[in-house]
Amino acid sequence: MPTGSHWTANSSKIITWLLEQPGKEEERKTMAKVNRARSTSPPDGGWGWMIVAGCFLVTICTRAVTRCISIFFVEFQTYFTQDYAQTAWIHSIVDCVTMLCAPLGSVVSNHLSCQVGIMLGGLLASTGLILSSFATSLKHLYLTLGVLTGLGFALCYSPAIAMVGKYFNRRKALAYGIAMSGSGIGTFILAPVVQLLIEQFSWRGALLILGGFVLNLCVCGALMRPITLKEDHTTPEENHVCRTQKEDFKRVSPYSSLTKEWAQTCLCCCLQQEYSFLLMSDFVVLAISVLFMAYGCSPLFVYLVPYALSVGVSHQQAAFLMSILGVIDIIGNITFGWLTDRRCLKNYQYVCYLFAVGMDGLCYLCLPMLQSLPLLVPFSCTFGYFDGAYVTLIPVVTTEIVGTTSLSSALGVVYFLHAVPYLVSPPIAGWLVDTTGSYTAAFLLCGFSMIFSSVLLGFGRLVKRMRKTQLQFIAKESDPKLQLWTNGSVAYSVERELDQKHGEPVATAVPGYSLT
Repeated sequence: MPTGSHWTANSSKIITWLLEQPGKEEERKTMAKVNRARSTSPPDGGWGWMIVAGCFLVTICTRAVTRCISIFFVEFQTYFTQDYAQTAWIHSIVDCVTMLCAPLGSVVSNHLSCQVGIMLGGLLASTGLILSSFATSLKHLYLTLGVLTGLGFALCYSPAIAMVGKYFNRRKALAYGIAMSGSGIGTFILAPVVQLLIEQFSWRGALLILGGFVLNLCVCGALMRPITLKEDHTTPEENHVCRTQKEDFKRVSPYSSLTKEWAQTCLCCCLQQEYSFLLMSDFVVLAISVLFMAYGCSPLFVYLVPYALSVGVSHQQAAFLMSILGVIDIIGNITFGWLTDRRCLKNYQYVCYLFAVGMDGLCYLCLPMLQSLPLLVPFSCTFGYFDGAYVTLIPVVTTEIVGTTSLSSALGVVYFLHAVPYLVSPPIAGWLVDTTGSYTAAFLLCGFSMIFSSVLLGFGRLVKRMRKTQLQFIAKESDPKLQLWTNGSVAYSVERELDQKHGEPVATAVPGYSLT
């Protein structure tokens, strides 16, 4: 069977010949516009700020609403007379489905458009919340509030975040800080509002109103104007092959006998390029650490209000703790994004991410000792700040590892990895509470999980630097005239003596050396 490059070469010749025929002026103009679009760089402003505003609203309607589901926890538990573990599955399922279906959101965004994906997600999420207001059992809520609403959130969340990364480069961390602060602002505003709606209209009326509010996701989708960027300079040949095959496939006659075979070749090549980052050692380490981080971060938003009630805090004060968590989360989003964009910290964004995750883990370890409102308020401030900090840096760290071209797909995978921990951690914490009669074991397990995530990433980065230093030392010892440099996972050596003909360094591969 001919290779993908063979098909690309032949198809490119056919398209070139077709465009050279008389009467093809419109096609030639279209191709010229496409070529100009490919040379677009991230504008770092302009309509990009509207994209940030749209993503800001998306995070309010998805992550903030998901956090506020914990306010319904006691209402659901009382109305359906169920224990902690059974009731916790509602929040777990909506969080799990949101992250589990994140790659689906990336696929819809990549192959249709970001606008279509977010609008469709808004309709699904609103339908799920409205149907939840008519629930007669927890199983009904599992399906509507958990699966259907979570699926709608999944179609909106990762495409909106990836779109911000396409519009910003130099001020990327700041843009993400503002966009992701919607989660904190939304929690700050919605937490007391949802509590008030429950008191005035019962939990059914509150869910119905939230269903109407979430329809604003359709408005957010309309703001997501597509942009085509320059290809990632790390793999220009692969990007060219994949792009050319897509364009060729769109123009090939549906009656051609080669169409089916060609489609299979194009699909395999494009998927291989789109998800090639899965084989990168750095991304594998990041993926494993995300599993432990996600396990630790989820239960607090489910059990903070019940824990506060168990130590004698009133309902309004417990909801106020969620509001504090939300508003400090905003400060963490924006200030940490702004600080890590400064020249002194821009090269240490990875380390800042590790520090923020580790600090949240330490906050968890202290929580069982805090049993009054004056002590829980500083906890909410500290945890909220560092939660907002590392959430802002997740897309930045992912971009540093995979590049801008694969960012949408990589974020889909990263948020997909949140799914299983989000699904199992609240019920496991609930089971520990039911078994021990205390929140201590649940909170300690979450704290150690987040600390391990931070330590694992730091150890992986340290090993990579030690390996790189060792390779440089070996190269210099073997030949002092050679200077080692790296490109991805391949090691090269550059002669210090200039080439006589061109006056430039001569690069030659060093056999047997690899950074992976």
